Amino acid sequence: MTVFLDTIGLLAVWDVTDQWHHAATASLAELQAGGAELITSGYVLLECGNAAARRPYRSSVIRLKQGLETEKCLILPTDEDWTVAWNAYVRGEADSAGIVDQISFAVMRLLEITAAFTNDKHFRAAGFETLF
Repeated sequence: MTVFLDTIGLLAVWDVTDQWHHAATASLAELQAGGAELITSGYVLLECGNAAARRPYRSSVIRLKQGLETEKCLILPTDEDWTVAWNAYVRGEADSAGIVDQISFAVMRLLEITAAFTNDKHFRAAGFETLF
C-alpha cells in the first residue's frame, strides 16, 4: 500500500503537544509495521520546513527529506501538476482546499494513491481516505 504523507500528519508526529500527536503516532507505527510505502511532495516538505524552522523538531524534517530522497519517495510536482492544482484551487474544489493540498491531490491522482496520512477534511472532500 502506498500512502501520501500530509503536513498535518507529519507535524502531529513530531510535535508532542499537537492535539493529534497520539493518533498520528499510532497510525504511522501501524503503517510502518505493515510495510506501507510512504511518499510526499516537495510542497508538503516545504510546508513542514516552514512550520519547523524554529521548533525543536527541525532536524526531523531534514531527516525525512534525506530518507525520502534515498527511497525515491519525494515527488517533485510537474508543471502539469501545478496547472491542474491551480485550476482546482481557482474553482474552490475539495471544500476550498489550499493550493498545497490541491497539488497533493493532483499527485495522488496521478500516482493512483487513495490514502493520506492526515485527518485533514479537505482530503476527504477530495475523495481520499484519511488515516487518523
